[in-house]
Formats: sequence, C-alpha cells, structure tokens
Amino acid sequence: MKMRLISTLFVLAAITFSCSSGGGSEKSDKKEYAKVTKEEWQMAKRMFDQQPATAPVKDDNPLNDAKVKLGQMLYHDTRLSNDGNISCNSCHNLATFGVDNLPTSPGDTQVKGERNSPTVYNAAFDFVQFWDGRAADVEEQALGPILNPVEHAMKDEKQVVSRLSEVAEYVKLFKEAFPNEKKPLTFNNVGKAIGAFERTLVFPSRFDRFMEKETSSFLLTAKEAQGLRDFQEAGCTTCHAGNQLGAQMYQKFGLYGDYWTMTGSKPLASGHYDEGRKDATGNESDKYFFKVPSLRNITKTAPYFHDGSVAKLEDAIKIMGKLQSNKDLNEEQVSNIAAFLKSLESKIPEDITKAPVLP
Repeated sequence: MKMRLISTLFVLAAITFSCSSGGGSEKSDKKEYAKVTKEEWQMAKRMFDQQPATAPVKDDNPLNDAKVKLGQMLYHDTRLSNDGNISCNSCHNLATFGVDNLPTSPGDTQVKGERNSPTVYNAAFDFVQFWDGRAADVEEQALGPILNPVEHAMKDEKQVVSRLSEVAEYVKLFKEAFPNEKKPLTFNNVGKAIGAFERTLVFPSRFDRFMEKETSSFLLTAKEAQGLRDFQEAGCTTCHAGNQLGAQMYQKFGLYGDYWTMTGSKPLASGHYDEGRKDATGNESDKYFFKVPSLRNITKTAPYFHDGSVAKLEDAIKIMGKLQSNKDLNEEQVSNIAAFLKSLESKIPEDITKAPVLP
C-alpha cells in the first residue's frame, strides 16, 4: 500500500511581500504556504531525511586542507588532458551546477562522448559512479576520464605523473597532501586528491531546511507541497528516495516500454541503443539498467537522461511517469512535481565556482 506523504493540506496562509519601486509605487508578490501535520512531516523525514552536512570520507583517503587544495587545482588543470584542451571543470562546470548543460560533452579532440555528464555536486553520496556504475567512488571516477581516449586522452599513467612532476608547485603540494608517503606524486593520488575536493562539494537546499525539524519556520509552498504529494503518488519514490532522492540503486530505463521511443534517443555508433550497465558487466540481465540519478539540483542540470536526449524538465517528468510507473501524468501534476523539484536547488558559494590560480 502506497504511503501518502501529504494527505491533508491544512491552512493556506497568503503571505505578502511588499516593496517599493523606484517611482514610489508598491508591488506585492503573494505566495501561499502549506502547513503539514506532525505525522506528515515525520513520514517525509523517514522517506527522504535531511542531507548530511558533509560527505562520507574513505578510510584510505583522509581529508586535509592541502589535499583538498591540490584536488581543486587538479580539477581545473588542462594539463590532465593530452593536448591541454579540457579539464574536469570543462564537462562538470562548478559555475553551472557541476554540468556543462550539453547532451554529451566534447573531449580533448572535440569528439563527443556517448553519455551525458552528471553533476559532481553531492556526487560523493552516490552508491556508485558513472551511469553504468563502473567506478565505486569519486576517487576512482576521477581517474577514468583522464585515460579515456574520447575524453582527456592521456596516453597512460606515466604521462600523467611525468607531466605533473615537471611543475615544482605540484611536487610540493603532493608532499603536503600525502605527508606519510615516500613517493606521493602518483597517478592513484591524483584520483585521491580530486576525490577529496569533490567530497567537499556538498550544499543544502530549501528542502533540507524543511526537513530539519518539525517546528521549522520554513515551509514548502502549496504548489511544492502538492508536487511532493504527486511525486509520491506517481511512484517516483520507488527509486528516488533517501536524502539524495535517488543515486542509491540501479533501475531498468523503460519498465513499460522502450526508452528511446519516448526520449527520441539515437542509436550509438555500434548501431545499438545504449545498454547501460551491461556495458560494464557483460551480463544480459543488466541490459538497459542505469544508475538512478539524484534529483538534487535537477532543475539546473538539463538536458536529461543518460544521453541528454530530453531538454525540458517537464517532458522528462512526463516520460518518467509513463516509462517507469505506467502513469499518464496530466499537465497540472507535471507542473506541481517540477515545482517540488525546484525546492531541491542548492545555493552554491561563489568562491567555489571560481577557478584557482594554477601553477
């Protein structure tokens, strides 16, 4: 039996914010806020909960200031691409919510990859990395693109270490970041440093403030509250639950039909449609299974799905309703769900979006 997150909307209070324009006239912006019962809030708390203030840290990669600083520099450095044309930030731009807003991203030679670049914000909470889950964590994920011939296209690990070893500042920073190692500048430590930096990219949303405590003064708007209700009733929480609203499981894309029929996805160069996790495991049972993405900042990370085939969030919501829950969502439901998803936006500090001065 499905749980109803918000079974009753109580008193709607119209709150008016007035301000004066330059000509002295007054304008008012009215918003309706919905109050939920203690039981409703507790139910939402169990299903989603508040995102932790910090991401988990691996035992073999403890954080220190030097390591995070090093990781931030490496993240922005085009030296980690063969011809020096791209950095991690090129595809996962911190100034645009950790993505480049392209269907698929151009690599060092401008050849485009086959999958959409997901956001790095909050990615350290994901149970695996990449759409097919081939990397266990952000440290491992950071190394994959560097040697990928379509992405950074570095020839091998030796080339990476050799290039960084030519920079005195990097030699110094690796020693400071990994003080107990005889040879700190290694390819593996490049991944650890970038991973350490990415584990700091955790920022709360308005929804987290709503989840904070029962007596929170911050409330969802009436439309957002209805969207949360529609979100649950559409079956979205089957996959998009937990404090990341997803990112904790694999799911077949197209439970009630072929995904490419509704998304307009194109076949790959092989002539086949992307088979998801099967590419990583070779198992037929993994065909068309992908990692369920987190919905945090989803309103800022278009286009959508593993191939960036859908440009509008509302279209993506409608497609997901039909393909994954076999529900034909009407325009009002779609609009409400989109409004709820906006409450998941984080405010990113400006200093994080700026590239550091590189050596």
